[in-house]
Amino acid sequence: MPRRGANSSFGSDATTTTTALPEKTAWPATFTDGLPLPKIVVFDLDYTLWPFWVDTHVTGPLKAQEGGLKVEDRYGEGYGFYSDVGGILDALKQKGILIGAASRTHAPDLGREMLKLLKIPNSSSSSQRAIDYFDYQQIYPGDKTTHFERIHRDSKIAFEDMLFFDDESRNKNVEKLGVVMQLVRDGVTINEIDAGVRKWRKRHNKVPN
Repeated sequence: MPRRGANSSFGSDATTTTTALPEKTAWPATFTDGLPLPKIVVFDLDYTLWPFWVDTHVTGPLKAQEGGLKVEDRYGEGYGFYSDVGGILDALKQKGILIGAASRTHAPDLGREMLKLLKIPNSSSSSQRAIDYFDYQQIYPGDKTTHFERIHRDSKIAFEDMLFFDDESRNKNVEKLGVVMQLVRDGVTINEIDAGVRKWRKRHNKVPN
């Protein structure tokens, strides 16, 4: 798999590597318009929640920095979430929407360790490990349809009630199961969440006439 950019891009732009405070991040408009929402939102990790491939860019061991807003690897490189991610995860939790991770990384242990060390500053002015926001975790090599079949098995949630965010178009194959996928280009943002929810509503005729 080719590298997307060089390591020099990490740490040089704090807006893409530091978890923003949720109180400073507006909620997606679709969370407050009174229309239906999916029961679970599932995220890829690499280039979806954070701007790197954990299996090619990051070298363990890892240690938390800045109270968990960043993680530093063996070579002193700093890594973190895209800037909207903390607020999005906190908003999903407050809305009672389940959260899943579906990643085909070849470094699953490193991916989980990253989620354990990164903290999400939440609306109660405290912080919580990012991994604790995820109700379902499918982090291992393999086809994304397998990830979703296992999420369905464990959660008993219908595929039609799932919304997925991923940066790779090949993973649209999950839509044959009934999952709606929103393709993201520069990481998950508030606008991408709204676009995905509206796509999910339209696909399943959950918008008023």
